[in-house]
Amino acid sequence: MLPPIAATTVGSFPRPSWLATREGNDTVFSLAGEMLAEAQDDATALVIGEQEAVGLDLVTDGEQRRTTFINHVLAGFDGIDLERRALRDIRRRPGRQRLVPTVVGKVQWRGPILDDDVRFARAQAQGLLKMAVPGPLTVVDTTVDETYGDEAALAMDFAAALNLELRELQAAGCDVIQIDEPAMTRYHEKVDAFGAVALDRCLDGITVPTIVHLCYGYPGTGDPQYEFTYPELLAALMKTRIGGFSVEFARSNFDPALLEACRGRLVMFGCVDPSDTPPEPLELVVDRIRGALRHVAPEHLLIAPDCGLVTISRELARQKTALLVAAAAEVRRSL
Repeated sequence: MLPPIAATTVGSFPRPSWLATREGNDTVFSLAGEMLAEAQDDATALVIGEQEAVGLDLVTDGEQRRTTFINHVLAGFDGIDLERRALRDIRRRPGRQRLVPTVVGKVQWRGPILDDDVRFARAQAQGLLKMAVPGPLTVVDTTVDETYGDEAALAMDFAAALNLELRELQAAGCDVIQIDEPAMTRYHEKVDAFGAVALDRCLDGITVPTIVHLCYGYPGTGDPQYEFTYPELLAALMKTRIGGFSVEFARSNFDPALLEACRGRLVMFGCVDPSDTPPEPLELVVDRIRGALRHVAPEHLLIAPDCGLVTISRELARQKTALLVAAAAEVRRSL
């Protein structure tokens, strides 16, 4: 059971320097084979221990095993060629090109993908554990389709495959499941056409709490990307079975009144900047949380950074998670 105003994170944490380096948006591991597997275990145990020592209420595995948040999962699907990559614009931002995998056949779940990751993390964590997977619309936006010629059909096959994986995560002891959908904030028309239905398909048979991460802006990118908004998107997703929404308010300074649209669902409220910047003053984060509480019941509110912490130092990540814990404690005292 989550406490009121539970402190958590979106999921990713910086990796120890002995494990990997970052090249652009990809992670390059320093080891291979059995040595890499052992190092990833060590890093996962380390990052879970650090989260619990700081006092987070809901921890993650820190995504220490993942080269990217998408390809780690796609590696377990038939119909995806991770080696055959092509450039494409993603997230409706011309010029934001990425080398992405290719869809070369019917997308199907081959078997458990994150099962070992979850079971190892579950054995390390003393409390509640959250794991994340990429959502169908974001996967469609981050692959090159050479097979379907129909984004809706491709999204539904991704959703069916993801659903089988989510059932495995649930059975392996995952307490909360997060579905990462940054593409949803960019393509409202696709959400209306097929994205919301695909998200709902992911949830068949899932009984643990679920959250969709609606990434609004990325750490360290300057402009807060104000052309992307939430209200119409939240209205569409409230028609699905998703348990809650991860939404970002630290960098956008959106009016928390729009959280009225989420009433009755969980809200993972982004209230700390995940960029390579000093932690905000405690009073500022407390004020942000109190603003959210005017529209969200305490038992439905989680607090987190706007996005993942993988791009900053381990010490800064520790400071920012400690800030979340301190802010949650301060607000709970005043309830």
